[in-house]
Amino acid sequence: MTPPERHPSTDPREWLSRARSNLTRARNRLPGIYLEDLCFDAQQAAEKALKGVLLSRDVEFPYVHDLAHLLHLLESHGEPIPPDVRRVGRLTPYAVATRYPGPGVPVSEAQYLEALEIAETVVHWAATLLHGSSADL
Repeated sequence: MTPPERHPSTDPREWLSRARSNLTRARNRLPGIYLEDLCFDAQQAAEKALKGVLLSRDVEFPYVHDLAHLLHLLESHGEPIPPDVRRVGRLTPYAVATRYPGPGVPVSEAQYLEALEIAETVVHWAATLLHGSSADL
């Protein structure tokens, strides 16, 4: 299998490509993989997709995992946010809380499926916005 084409880190296409890579990993339910790890990849897919859109709109963003904050940045710069994309904030806890062993409760099947669905929605939305921009995707 050929890896995706690479672009500079300042190119929204690279961020979308990395988002798609994380989404592919989030979908990959192989034996021995924790649902927490798959939810982390779902969160990362959404985060990178949002940052790709921010880059395409020339909006500077902090390197944070707070997806609601990133969405607020987009909205404050005039980007309309669909209701189903607004759910992205539900993925923020997966950025840190589930990444390492600890006192947290294991992720359930339902939580995993919800995280995956939200990430898929956000990546699709970002791809639609980026395909409609001047970027050659």
